[in-house]
Amino acid sequence: MSYLSRHSSPDRPALRLVCFPHAGGGASFFRSWSGHLDPSVELLAVQYPGRENRFREPLVPDLAPLAEAVAGQLRPLSPLPTVLFGHSMGAAVAYETLLRLEAAGDTPVTRLCVSGRAPDTPARDDDYSDERLVRAVGRLGGTQAAVLDDPDLRELVLPILRNDYRLIDRYRRSPDAPRLRADVLALTGDRDPQVTVEQAGAWAATTAGAFSLHVLAGDHFYLVAAAAEVTGIIAAIHPRTAGKA
Repeated sequence: MSYLSRHSSPDRPALRLVCFPHAGGGASFFRSWSGHLDPSVELLAVQYPGRENRFREPLVPDLAPLAEAVAGQLRPLSPLPTVLFGHSMGAAVAYETLLRLEAAGDTPVTRLCVSGRAPDTPARDDDYSDERLVRAVGRLGGTQAAVLDDPDLRELVLPILRNDYRLIDRYRRSPDAPRLRADVLALTGDRDPQVTVEQAGAWAATTAGAFSLHVLAGDHFYLVAAAAEVTGIIAAIHPRTAGKA
Protein backbone atom coordinates (compact mmCIF):
# COMPACT_ATOMS: atom_id res chain seq x y z
CA MET A 1 0.00 0.00 0.00
CA SER A 2 1.26 3.46 -0.83
CA TYR A 3 2.54 5.69 1.95
CA LEU A 4 1.90 8.73 -0.24
CA SER A 5 -1.50 10.35 -0.56
CA ARG A 6 -1.78 12.87 -3.40
CA HIS A 7 -3.69 16.08 -2.68
CA SER A 8 -2.79 17.97 -5.87
CA SER A 9 -1.43 16.93 -9.26
CA PRO A 10 -0.37 19.91 -11.38
CA ASP A 11 0.34 19.28 -15.07
CA ARG A 12 3.68 21.10 -14.85
CA PRO A 13 4.78 21.03 -11.21
CA ALA A 14 7.49 23.40 -10.02
CA LEU A 15 7.80 22.05 -6.48
CA ARG A 16 6.86 18.91 -4.57
CA LEU A 17 5.77 19.33 -0.94
CA VAL A 18 5.62 16.14 1.12
CA CYS A 19 3.87 16.46 4.51
CA PHE A 20 4.24 14.12 7.51
CA PRO A 21 1.42 14.16 10.11
CA HIS A 22 1.55 14.22 13.90
CA ALA A 23 0.90 11.35 16.31
CA GLY A 24 -2.59 9.99 15.72
CA GLY A 25 -2.90 12.04 12.55
CA GLY A 26 -3.47 11.07 8.95
CA ALA A 27 -2.81 12.39 5.46
CA SER A 28 -6.17 14.19 5.36
CA PHE A 29 -4.84 16.73 7.89
CA PHE A 30 -3.03 18.44 5.02
CA ARG A 31 -5.75 18.20 2.34
CA SER A 32 -6.86 21.83 2.77
CA TRP A 33 -3.33 23.10 2.14
CA SER A 34 -3.83 22.71 -1.61
CA GLY A 35 -6.17 25.71 -1.43
CA HIS A 36 -3.37 27.91 -0.08
CA LEU A 37 -0.60 26.79 -2.42
CA ASP A 38 0.22 27.92 -5.92
CA PRO A 39 -1.27 25.52 -8.53
CA SER A 40 2.25 24.54 -9.58
CA VAL A 41 2.93 22.83 -6.21
CA GLU A 42 2.48 19.07 -6.10
CA LEU A 43 1.15 18.29 -2.62
CA LEU A 44 1.67 14.82 -1.15
CA ALA A 45 0.97 13.68 2.40
CA VAL A 46 2.30 10.61 4.12
CA GLN A 47 -0.32 8.09 5.23
CA TYR A 48 0.96 5.95 8.09
CA PRO A 49 -0.55 2.43 8.33
CA GLY A 50 -3.50 1.85 10.63
CA ARG A 51 -5.53 4.97 9.92
CA GLU A 52 -7.91 6.48 7.37
CA ASN A 53 -7.73 4.49 4.12
CA ARG A 54 -5.09 2.20 5.70
CA PHE A 55 -7.16 1.51 8.81
CA ARG A 56 -7.08 -2.28 8.42
CA GLU A 57 -3.28 -2.43 8.19
CA PRO A 58 -1.23 -3.09 11.33
CA LEU A 59 0.27 -0.09 13.08
CA VAL A 60 4.05 0.33 12.84
CA PRO A 61 5.56 0.40 16.36
CA ASP A 62 8.99 1.84 15.48
CA LEU A 63 10.02 5.00 13.69
CA ALA A 64 12.88 3.53 11.64
CA PRO A 65 10.67 1.25 9.47
CA LEU A 66 8.36 4.20 8.76
CA ALA A 67 11.25 6.33 7.57
CA GLU A 68 12.67 3.47 5.49
CA ALA A 69 9.31 2.84 3.82
CA VAL A 70 8.65 6.49 2.99
CA ALA A 71 12.18 7.01 1.68
CA GLY A 72 11.75 3.94 -0.50
CA GLN A 73 8.62 5.38 -2.08
CA LEU A 74 10.05 8.87 -2.56
CA ARG A 75 13.21 7.72 -4.36
CA PRO A 76 11.49 6.59 -7.61
CA LEU A 77 9.53 9.85 -8.02
CA SER A 78 10.52 12.30 -10.73
CA PRO A 79 13.47 14.54 -9.74
CA LEU A 80 11.41 17.59 -8.81
CA PRO A 81 12.64 20.16 -6.24
CA THR A 82 11.19 18.79 -3.01
CA VAL A 83 10.45 20.08 0.49
CA LEU A 84 9.64 17.75 3.39
CA PHE A 85 7.36 19.17 6.09
CA GLY A 86 6.69 17.33 9.35
CA HIS A 87 4.64 18.36 12.35
CA SER A 88 5.33 17.01 15.86
CA MET A 89 5.97 13.25 15.46
CA GLY A 90 6.00 13.90 11.72
CA ALA A 91 9.04 16.17 12.12
CA ALA A 92 11.07 13.24 13.43
CA VAL A 93 9.80 10.91 10.69
CA ALA A 94 10.60 13.50 8.01
CA TYR A 95 14.09 14.06 9.45
CA GLU A 96 14.87 10.33 9.52
CA THR A 97 13.45 9.93 6.01
CA LEU A 98 15.75 12.66 4.73
CA LEU A 99 18.77 11.10 6.44
CA ARG A 100 18.09 7.93 4.47
CA LEU A 101 17.54 9.76 1.19
CA GLU A 102 20.80 11.68 1.56
CA ALA A 103 22.71 8.56 2.59
CA ALA A 104 21.59 6.86 -0.64
CA GLY A 105 23.08 9.62 -2.79
CA ASP A 106 21.69 12.60 -4.65
CA THR A 107 18.17 13.63 -3.65
CA PRO A 108 15.91 16.42 -4.94
CA VAL A 109 15.00 17.37 -1.35
CA THR A 110 16.32 20.89 -0.86
CA ARG A 111 14.78 21.69 2.51
CA LEU A 112 13.39 20.07 5.62
CA CYS A 113 10.65 21.98 7.47
CA VAL A 114 10.14 20.82 11.05
CA SER A 115 7.22 21.99 13.16
CA GLY A 116 6.18 21.58 16.79
CA ARG A 117 9.10 19.42 17.85
CA ALA A 118 12.66 19.72 19.13
CA PRO A 119 15.35 17.51 17.57
CA ASP A 120 16.10 15.89 20.92
CA THR A 121 13.61 15.25 23.71
CA PRO A 122 14.05 13.83 27.22
CA ALA A 123 12.78 10.38 28.13
CA ARG A 124 9.17 10.17 29.25
CA ASP A 125 7.30 7.79 31.50
CA ASP A 126 5.83 4.60 30.13
CA ASP A 127 2.23 5.33 31.11
CA TYR A 128 0.11 4.80 27.99
CA SER A 129 -3.19 4.44 29.79
CA ASP A 130 -6.34 5.91 28.29
CA GLU A 131 -6.35 8.60 30.96
CA ARG A 132 -2.78 9.71 30.26
CA LEU A 133 -3.38 9.85 26.52
CA VAL A 134 -6.57 11.88 26.90
CA ARG A 135 -4.78 14.33 29.22
CA ALA A 136 -1.83 14.64 26.85
CA VAL A 137 -3.99 15.31 23.82
CA GLY A 138 -6.16 17.78 25.74
CA ARG A 139 -3.06 19.71 26.82
CA LEU A 140 -1.89 20.09 23.24
CA GLY A 141 -5.28 21.07 21.82
CA GLY A 142 -6.20 20.48 18.20
CA THR A 143 -9.10 18.55 16.72
CA GLN A 144 -8.13 15.25 18.41
CA ALA A 145 -9.16 16.61 21.81
CA ALA A 146 -12.75 17.01 20.58
CA VAL A 147 -12.71 13.59 18.93
CA LEU A 148 -11.82 11.94 22.23
CA ASP A 149 -14.98 13.35 23.82
CA ASP A 150 -17.00 10.90 21.70
CA PRO A 151 -16.88 7.41 23.31
CA ASP A 152 -17.24 5.59 19.98
CA LEU A 153 -14.54 7.61 18.25
CA ARG A 154 -12.31 7.36 21.32
CA GLU A 155 -12.35 3.57 21.02
CA LEU A 156 -11.06 3.86 17.45
CA VAL A 157 -8.52 6.61 18.02
CA LEU A 158 -6.87 5.61 21.31
CA PRO A 159 -5.04 2.53 19.94
CA ILE A 160 -3.51 4.70 17.21
CA LEU A 161 -2.49 7.38 19.69
CA ARG A 162 -1.03 4.77 22.06
CA ASN A 163 1.08 3.29 19.27
CA ASP A 164 2.31 6.68 18.07
CA TYR A 165 3.06 8.08 21.53
CA ARG A 166 5.03 4.96 22.41
CA LEU A 167 6.84 5.12 19.06
CA ILE A 168 7.90 8.75 19.43
CA ASP A 169 8.64 8.53 23.17
CA ARG A 170 11.26 5.85 22.62
CA TYR A 171 12.75 7.44 19.50
CA ARG A 172 16.15 9.03 19.97
CA ARG A 173 18.11 10.81 17.29
CA SER A 174 21.47 9.15 16.81
CA PRO A 175 24.35 11.27 18.14
CA ASP A 176 26.39 9.94 15.22
CA ALA A 177 23.91 11.07 12.56
CA PRO A 178 25.60 13.12 9.83
CA ARG A 179 24.56 16.71 9.34
CA LEU A 180 21.97 17.14 6.64
CA ARG A 181 23.01 18.70 3.36
CA ALA A 182 19.54 20.19 2.91
CA ASP A 183 18.56 23.48 4.53
CA VAL A 184 16.36 23.29 7.62
CA LEU A 185 13.45 25.55 8.54
CA ALA A 186 11.91 25.22 12.02
CA LEU A 187 8.46 26.51 12.90
CA THR A 188 6.80 26.63 16.30
CA GLY A 189 3.89 28.21 18.11
CA ASP A 190 4.74 30.83 20.71
CA ARG A 191 2.51 29.09 23.28
CA ASP A 192 3.37 25.48 22.51
CA PRO A 193 3.41 23.63 25.86
CA GLN A 194 5.65 20.93 24.40
CA VAL A 195 8.38 22.92 22.63
CA THR A 196 10.07 26.17 23.61
CA VAL A 197 11.47 28.55 21.01
CA GLU A 198 14.98 27.73 22.23
CA GLN A 199 14.36 24.00 21.80
CA ALA A 200 13.02 24.55 18.27
CA GLY A 201 16.16 26.52 17.47
CA ALA A 202 18.29 23.47 18.30
CA TRP A 203 17.46 22.10 14.83
CA ALA A 204 20.23 24.40 13.58
CA ALA A 205 22.78 21.81 14.73
CA THR A 206 21.31 19.12 12.46
CA THR A 207 22.31 20.71 9.15
CA ALA A 208 25.39 21.87 7.31
CA GLY A 209 23.09 24.03 5.19
CA ALA A 210 21.16 27.17 6.03
CA PHE A 211 18.86 27.32 9.05
CA SER A 212 15.95 29.60 9.85
CA LEU A 213 13.35 29.73 12.61
CA HIS A 214 9.81 31.12 12.44
CA VAL A 215 7.73 31.65 15.58
CA LEU A 216 4.00 31.96 14.95
CA ALA A 217 1.13 32.79 17.27
CA GLY A 218 -0.58 29.76 18.77
CA ASP A 219 -0.23 26.52 20.69
CA HIS A 220 1.02 23.12 19.53
CA PHE A 221 -1.50 23.09 16.70
CA TYR A 222 -0.89 26.70 15.66
CA LEU A 223 -0.72 25.53 12.03
CA VAL A 224 -4.47 24.81 11.87
CA ALA A 225 -5.42 28.48 12.08
CA ALA A 226 -2.19 29.59 10.39
CA ALA A 227 -2.30 27.25 7.38
CA ALA A 228 -2.11 30.11 4.89
CA GLU A 229 0.84 31.66 6.74
CA VAL A 230 2.70 28.36 7.04
CA THR A 231 2.25 27.44 3.38
CA GLY A 232 3.29 30.96 2.43
CA ILE A 233 6.55 30.56 4.37
CA ILE A 234 7.21 27.23 2.66
CA ALA A 235 6.34 28.57 -0.81
CA ALA A 236 8.59 31.59 -0.34
CA ILE A 237 11.53 29.20 -0.42
CA HIS A 238 10.87 28.77 -4.14
CA PRO A 239 9.85 32.11 -5.71
CA ARG A 240 8.01 30.41 -8.59
CA THR A 241 5.47 29.02 -6.11
CA ALA A 242 4.95 32.08 -3.92
CA GLY A 243 2.11 33.68 -5.81
CA LYS A 244 -0.88 32.40 -3.80
CA ALA A 245 -1.83 33.43 -0.28
